[in-house]
Amino acid sequence: MSTELLINVTPQETRIALVENGVLQEVFIERTRRLGLVGNIYQGRVSRVLPGMEAAFVDIGLDRAAFLHASDLRDLHKDDTPPSTETPAPQPIGALLKEGQHLLVQVVKDPLGTKGARLTTHLTVPSRYLVLVPGGSSIGVSTRIEDEDERERLRSMVEELVASICDEQHGFIVRTVAEGVQPEALRRDMYYLRTLWQTVRERAGSAVHGERVYSDLPLMLRVLRDLASHEVDKIRVDSRENLAIVNDFAARYVPDMASRIEHYAGERPIFDLYGVEDEIQKALERKVQLKSGGHVVFDQTEAMTTVDVNTGAFVGHRNLEETILKTNLEAAQAVARQLRLRNLGGIIIIDFIDMRDDEHKHQVMRALEKALERDHARTQVLEVSSLGLVEMTRKRTRESLEHVLCEPCPTCTGRGSLKTSETVCYELFREILREARQFEAREVLVLASQSVVDRLLDEESASLAELQEFINRPVRLQVEGLYTQEQFDVVPL
Repeated sequence: MSTELLINVTPQETRIALVENGVLQEVFIERTRRLGLVGNIYQGRVSRVLPGMEAAFVDIGLDRAAFLHASDLRDLHKDDTPPSTETPAPQPIGALLKEGQHLLVQVVKDPLGTKGARLTTHLTVPSRYLVLVPGGSSIGVSTRIEDEDERERLRSMVEELVASICDEQHGFIVRTVAEGVQPEALRRDMYYLRTLWQTVRERAGSAVHGERVYSDLPLMLRVLRDLASHEVDKIRVDSRENLAIVNDFAARYVPDMASRIEHYAGERPIFDLYGVEDEIQKALERKVQLKSGGHVVFDQTEAMTTVDVNTGAFVGHRNLEETILKTNLEAAQAVARQLRLRNLGGIIIIDFIDMRDDEHKHQVMRALEKALERDHARTQVLEVSSLGLVEMTRKRTRESLEHVLCEPCPTCTGRGSLKTSETVCYELFREILREARQFEAREVLVLASQSVVDRLLDEESASLAELQEFINRPVRLQVEGLYTQEQFDVVPL
């Protein structure tokens, strides 16, 4: 499989596309005016404790207070108590936090919609191959490394390095890209993380609340650190200035990738050359066409995302069951790709076309799970429910592509539909009656959109005449070009 990372940089934003076999799989966007916060560490101050929710709001210097749940709160008094073999009962958040208390917190989710950032006190600092867990004691290995011998080799190496390098207690997590690396690479990472954490602690010691004491790398370098692996064949950067930054970072932290980085100097924009712009536009649409003629419809709401699979124009060649199976198998691949591309997270409900054959259901589920294996976000998929639905979750840490690039429609305010002109006319008639009964006036002036006025003068002209006769006063119509179809005003004169 051919895999390429395309990096498009302008002063306003950085965009990175992950392309596999010429097909866009993921896109990352970071704008200068709205940088991501995930991974940043702040000196926070508890502004409000909510015992009923087992949570607290913490001021970290943002417009909205950030949210800290009790499950994300490390017991700050744990080190003062003697060790016990019994599992301690969870303490209420009121016993752990007080309003005005200062604590070091890390952002695990960017602000999403009307919600503030999500925080944790379980701090982590990542590098290329390792993740430092300050104050931790365990050594973990990424579950994506499946070979047990390799897992044990990595765990043993890290344990030896911790004993020789770290002069205080820390835990470490071995990342997926560490598979097959030599001890020297892990040693460099551990020295780097130890020094970095010492710097963070020094900054935190003198920081005031709301001050950032650690920032994760910018998007361009973060993607290079996290996604660049032996599977990536080429990294193309369209900015000569940023090419130097990428090369310098690669030489220091990802030396095996240095030879695969190149400058794109073509006249045609790099995203146009690979068709990325068109794919981004398609990812903002509800309907995704399948090659067979079927289609998949995505509806994103605040609570969850629903995915509906339809045969559409595909009529098949053999029988109904085979037609349904082929459509569902194709849809499973498309859904997995679109979840990555659109960066949809949280609860996701997939309504595949109903299948009677249990073997067909099994094939579709395996196809979906296999397609999700390449997803860098953590996913969990349940079996087909009794209603024929597939429930799954996908970890969400940043805004979806739609929320980054779009805003709610000012006309429908995000509903996705408008009242018909007929409905508005009948609402208008009721309002005229209210105004006529409440006020003594010579006439009534109606201000409305062009479509509503046209309907009042055409299809509803007889009804309007009856209404004028009933209230015994004329109704004058006036078009307001700035009004939406749902807006109108009734003014007694």
